[in-house]
Amino acid sequence: MELENPDLDSPVVATTGLKELVVDYIGNRLSAEEVITVDMAVEVFAAEFPEFLMAVAEENFLRGYEQALTDVENTTPGKTNTKT
Repeated sequence: MELENPDLDSPVVATTGLKELVVDYIGNRLSAEEVITVDMAVEVFAAEFPEFLMAVAEENFLRGYEQALTDVENTTPGKTNTKT
C-alpha cells in the first residue's frame, strides 16, 4: 500500500472562476511563487475551512464503509441476505 498520495503533488490549473479565486488566494496566503499544488490547497483549506474538509472526509469514509459491507455480504459463501 502506498503511504503517499502522488495526486497531492499535482498542480492546480485555474480552469474555472472558482479555481482561479482559490489558486490566487492560496498563492497569496502561502506567499508562493511556484505552482500551486493540491497539497497546498489542502493545507490552506484545513487551516481556514476545516468543516468543509471534514464533511468531504466523513462522506468519503461512510461511502467506503458502506461499500466494504456490501462487498463482504456479496462475497461471503453460503450467506443469505435475510433480515429479521
